[in-house]
Amino acid sequence: MRNAPTILHLDMDAFFAQAEQASKPSLRGKAVVVGGLGPRGVVATASYEARVFGVHSAMPMAQARRLAPNAAYLVPRFAFYRSISEQVMALLRALSPLVEPLSLDEAFVDLEAGEAAWDRDSARLAGVRLRADIRAVTGLTGSVGLASCKMLAKIASEEAKPDGLVLIEPGTERQLLGPMPVRTLPGVGPATGDHLRRAGITTVDEIAEAGEDELVRLLGKAHGHALHAMALARDDRPVVAERETKSVSVEDTYDVDIHDRVRVGLEVQRLADRCVRRLREAGLSGRTIVLKVRRYDFSTLTRSETLRGPTDDPAVIGEAAARLLDSVDTTGGVRLLGVGVSGLADFTQEDLFAQAAEARADESAAGPVEEPAAAEPAPASAHAAVHAEHQWRPGHDVRHAELGHGWVQGSGLGRVTVRFETPESEPGRVRTFRTDDPRLAPADPLPLVRRRPGEDEEAEAAGGTREPSVAPDSGTE
Repeated sequence: MRNAPTILHLDMDAFFAQAEQASKPSLRGKAVVVGGLGPRGVVATASYEARVFGVHSAMPMAQARRLAPNAAYLVPRFAFYRSISEQVMALLRALSPLVEPLSLDEAFVDLEAGEAAWDRDSARLAGVRLRADIRAVTGLTGSVGLASCKMLAKIASEEAKPDGLVLIEPGTERQLLGPMPVRTLPGVGPATGDHLRRAGITTVDEIAEAGEDELVRLLGKAHGHALHAMALARDDRPVVAERETKSVSVEDTYDVDIHDRVRVGLEVQRLADRCVRRLREAGLSGRTIVLKVRRYDFSTLTRSETLRGPTDDPAVIGEAAARLLDSVDTTGGVRLLGVGVSGLADFTQEDLFAQAAEARADESAAGPVEEPAAAEPAPASAHAAVHAEHQWRPGHDVRHAELGHGWVQGSGLGRVTVRFETPESEPGRVRTFRTDDPRLAPADPLPLVRRRPGEDEEAEAAGGTREPSVAPDSGTE
């Protein structure tokens, strides 16, 4: 633990949804949901306007549509999000050589290592400048937490959302954490939270009061020790600049054993979708699919399958996980399920689309490249009819020979509806075309912030950096 709040945690606000709102003036201030739009699709990100209706990440898309039927539902543009993430990470690396990215929109920074901060005031100034620079470079907002350790910096950034800054003064950590619910601490998920609640432990103060021995008895040695240390605000983990990810996985433990084979299968598919979401957030793909099953008697089985090449296609990973499940006897009940992917690669999304299309060539030579979050590929007999519609994904960019740049609002029945607007324009008009209209073509996303003439040369002359403009701190302490 440090004596100054020089660990910074940045978390971009509703990143995918905010990027879509910034690029589409007609969606600003409105409910936006980004994710897979097929029957098995899940929500990747919901704007704060959509969260008012109860929509949140990892929710089935069908449920989100019931809660917010009038929201805009868009297919992710991962290459676009990755380009914005690279701009943000470049700003972080200008502050310090020790930057630990957690996903496209989240990272820790050791300000002390870059001599960007050494005490409370300099740390706050660094956080204020960073937020101003992110807005100037990307047009988006991020929330910043500053504290003496990683755990507290992450908690602070969560408290700062949206678009704020929270600094936790060294020496006040216990007082701040005490009344917070146990789920505030990293690693306390629904199952652990319920287990602690049944033991009468609902706040961080009550975790500390329970004592280390009681927590070890309740949760096991490793988890018990770690949780007790966190409740006492102890976290000595360093910010690690380069961390090679060997695998990406998710798992759930169930309070009551699952005996229904259909339910087990549905849980595996849900976990596969979550695993894909983590892969994409990290900009990764993988070759080896791993299924983990802990049965009623605590015996744990692991099954794996290696594909011909890396993928982040949810259909491919889900089907592989289902095949692995077929080889496991679950009749006695299941306590835990997990799905993981290893053999990781950093292929671009476009590479993966091409690969997924090649992998399906045996099933349908004429089939379109499906949206990766869509559930079921269309039957071969329907391919010709839907081929044109599949290239017009809601939210993706298009260009009309006469009307200019726009984005797809929807398509079907041989028609595609386009709204013509740019990040710098007023909300644009809507037009409908035939899906095979030769004047309409897919386009690359436009930048959210255009550089002024000569700005690139000025930045290069200054050594590749630009003196940030300091905006008033809109956060709280």
